Amino acid sequence: MHRPKREIPLHAFDLDRIDCRILAHLQAQGRASNLELAEAAGLSPAQCHRRHRRLEELGLIAGYHAQLDARRLGLTVVAFIHIGMEKGHLRDLPSFQRLVADLPQVLECYSVTGDFDYVLKVVAQDLKALSTFLMETLMRLPGVNSVRSSVCLDEIKCTATLPLTQG
Repeated sequence: MHRPKREIPLHAFDLDRIDCRILAHLQAQGRASNLELAEAAGLSPAQCHRRHRRLEELGLIAGYHAQLDARRLGLTVVAFIHIGMEKGHLRDLPSFQRLVADLPQVLECYSVTGDFDYVLKVVAQDLKALSTFLMETLMRLPGVNSVRSSVCLDEIKCTATLPLTQG
């Protein structure tokens, strides 16, 4: 069941070691049963369920998902795309951001400092598909002035696991 998240300022949480154990176990085993989670946290199932629900309600658990293998699904190219926006076109930014958020090839998008305005992590079937995506999609988005891509040669580390400190 989805519960609405309470709006609490960042870092306003009093997490103890047990909360951190629950969160760490969920990061590693998102499909863990309440019993498995309780054993990992050293709690009774009822206590663990209450804490787990509290962590969800606080918004510390953003969601649950299955991690798919991109290569086995035919998405063999990973690229990082740096995008420069036209100067003085602030009105195009919301439209650009909405359009990028809807592109399935874009896994991540960040507004950044430096020589470029955005960095995207993109997947494609092959280099031709990446080229087509760059030329026919990204370069045509409103306000885009320049695009520079870096193709990933080898993945050294890719994780969504956050470092947790114990209270």
